[in-house]
Amino acid sequence: MDTENAALSILIVDDEANIRKTLAVCLEAEGHSVVSVGSASEAIQAVTRQSFALAFVDVRLGTTSGLDLVPELLTLAPWLKIVVITAYASIETAVEAMRRGAIDYIAKPFTPPQVLIAVRKMSEMRSLELRLQQVQHDLAGASPDVDLTSTSPVMQRALELARQVAQSEASVLILGESGTGKTVLAKVIHAWSRRARKPFGVVSCPSLSGELLESELFGHVRGSFTGAVRDNPGRVMACEGGTLFLDEIGELPLPLQPKLLRFIQDKEYESIGDVRTRRADVRIIAATNTDLALAVSDGRFREDLYYRLNVFQLEIPPLRERTADIVPIAKRLLAFFGTATHRGFLGFTDEAERVLTEYPWPGNLRELRNVIERATIVCTGDSVGIEHLPDSMVSRESQPRIGERISLAELEEQHIRRVLATTSSLQAAAEILGIDQATLWRRRKQYGIT
Repeated sequence: MDTENAALSILIVDDEANIRKTLAVCLEAEGHSVVSVGSASEAIQAVTRQSFALAFVDVRLGTTSGLDLVPELLTLAPWLKIVVITAYASIETAVEAMRRGAIDYIAKPFTPPQVLIAVRKMSEMRSLELRLQQVQHDLAGASPDVDLTSTSPVMQRALELARQVAQSEASVLILGESGTGKTVLAKVIHAWSRRARKPFGVVSCPSLSGELLESELFGHVRGSFTGAVRDNPGRVMACEGGTLFLDEIGELPLPLQPKLLRFIQDKEYESIGDVRTRRADVRIIAATNTDLALAVSDGRFREDLYYRLNVFQLEIPPLRERTADIVPIAKRLLAFFGTATHRGFLGFTDEAERVLTEYPWPGNLRELRNVIERATIVCTGDSVGIEHLPDSMVSRESQPRIGERISLAELEEQHIRRVLATTSSLQAAAEILGIDQATLWRRRKQYGIT
């Protein structure tokens, strides 16, 4: 959906009922959601209760000035775009309106096309802002995200279900071990949804104390607790119209659970220290690597909240159950880090691929990413071998034991490989093995050790 054709939430502030009605009819005919108020105080109350994309503000509101209202509204909602409407149009009025934060102004009497042009200009401006934010995000996070590409039928099924649920408004609960890509899957669902052009926010439940977590979610007013030196709108308000991802929801403190339940059910909440009830249109996606059903039975998680979150469940399989994906993902990561360091890697040796495939990956995709990045740092050649992988991975290999029915050559090969993988130089390895470097070089060639 084009930004300029998207439905917007619009506030009209004018003390003349006919003007409010005319504007509302014009805007609602285009599919926009409109709230109309007749005074500055009502406008402030409306903005504290609901998030708006655009506001039409009359210059004269009875005995008060609409120009004075502009900076007040922007303090409460910095993202708000304001168009001033006035019967006293002049260059001075326009300049003053812009100086105080308005983006445009229209003069009474105005026509519907003039109003719609103002709305379109605002939409185009917002579109440019979103594109700039995306570019800045891409530049700041110039690193490969968790790779969800898979040939695994289980993973492909999870992605297909994600595509289907993205078109709904249902709450989603993503299950999976740490590092499997739950945050990325949540981003994918948001990107596939009708909310894609709206904000996507992430809150990690274990990262903050109960009070700070509540403030992070629902915001607080200045002075509501020690350290609250300014108002904080909270992630819920910041994600108006979009999606909020709650990572590790199983760690959400019990006292905060009924507040989240209320928001999911009624879309209503209060900021800390504020008695005003606010509303927000935000979709909730949650994730956990723990058994929430067990947490419910243990009394650590509310049953009603569990069922509200678990409307649609998706499960990401661990990497050890997707062994066919490991090497292809590793190669993509190798190409990325090679490009980042201006080096061209040919790939992995057969031994390295075998170790990568057989390793159980307790940290899943996140651990794989770290392993490959480390390998590109320590590898001085053009191929990543077993000697460039962490010792913890190499030591897990099934090593032949003394007394087993194997040849001395096999035992020697495995012993040389192990020593080479755990030493920093050929000289150090030769000293441990009790042979000279020339002999070690010949053994490496004999056994095909890179």
